[in-house]
Amino acid sequence: MNNALQTALTQLDAVSKFMKLPDDIHQTLRNFDRILTVAIPIRMDNDSIRVFTGFRVQHNGTRGPYKGGVRYHPELTLDDLKALAMEMSWKCSLVGVPFGGAKGGVICNPKELSRGELERITRRYTYAIMPIIGIEKDIPAPDVNTNEQIMSWMMDTYSMNSGYCTPGIVTGKPINIGGSLGRTDATGLGIVFTIENAIKHKKMALKGLRVVIQGYGNVGSAVGKFLDESGCKIVAVSSSKGGIYNPKGLNHTAIMKYYQEHGSFDRFPKTEPVTNASLLELPCDVLVPAAMGNQITGENAYKIKAKIIVEGANGPTTPEADQILTNRKIPVIPDILANAGGVIVSYFEWVQDVQSYFWCENEVNGRLKNLMDRSYEEVYALSKEKGTNMRTAAMAIAIKKIADAISVRGLYP
Repeated sequence: MNNALQTALTQLDAVSKFMKLPDDIHQTLRNFDRILTVAIPIRMDNDSIRVFTGFRVQHNGTRGPYKGGVRYHPELTLDDLKALAMEMSWKCSLVGVPFGGAKGGVICNPKELSRGELERITRRYTYAIMPIIGIEKDIPAPDVNTNEQIMSWMMDTYSMNSGYCTPGIVTGKPINIGGSLGRTDATGLGIVFTIENAIKHKKMALKGLRVVIQGYGNVGSAVGKFLDESGCKIVAVSSSKGGIYNPKGLNHTAIMKYYQEHGSFDRFPKTEPVTNASLLELPCDVLVPAAMGNQITGENAYKIKAKIIVEGANGPTTPEADQILTNRKIPVIPDILANAGGVIVSYFEWVQDVQSYFWCENEVNGRLKNLMDRSYEEVYALSKEKGTNMRTAAMAIAIKKIADAISVRGLYP
């Protein structure tokens, strides 16, 4: 069992005990509705046949169709996907999206594949998991190393096999085939709404707020863009190759232009180089770990100088670090709340596809803000009422909704 799944189960066990959850429901939530492993044989560009392995994990569909991303990664494991599918269940439940959690992927390195090979993998993978996906069954979305183009191929493959166009089968698509306005920046914008709520309760101002962002990719850079525009001071950012620090602040547009030209932030003018590990320990008001999981651990949690941590990545804080930060009175806004903007707007995209009626971007962003604000207040209120941290409160709210649904639906047969 790998770290991610062990962490997910440890968190579930702790919150179930906190809630006094009935054992039968606890055991149900520890298990998975369905796990599909598929072989993906494709013809490579050199005319050889290579077989890849793909998965689709469906955690719990009590509250609605399954929802979750598809990732392509050479080190992908089934345990990774189990942990992520479980987290999607909590995330959807917490913010009131009527979906269950799922996750899928293919073990491959997209950087070593041609566009044609990627397309053939995607279409064969989609065909292989078709028996368990569908507009009312399971709706995939982009994740690590997948994008609008991958979703377009998935949607087209499903549509051709169905005999009619089915835009609602995936989310994260291009606008002209049923994608939603506002989807690209949704996760980042949701994190910004979370930061605004968190600093409001701390009586801190947005203007001049010192922010450190680990992982300045699609999500992290969207957070940086919105915060920079709001007058915050982005003092450090990083990519997988390392980061840069300037206590006087970094200009989002300038660093992104530099990154696009050089492929890294290395030697950006008037900055100090920092590693991804040391970046976490820089002095700041808000730390946004938006890179990979297990970044804040029992070893470095004592050295964190941030006043608030807002989780942009999935599972960046280990349970041991959580306890240390709670004892140090550093609030951690958990991933299932902070980065839920992506799945919320994915849900909006699905709704628009199903009804064939599309909203303007202001309407999408307004609805996103309403759900993020409401969810934050619910979690904050419970954490204060029970005297617990934000993660425990968030998971308790999420799990209770699923537990209530399991209880009221009963067992079949």
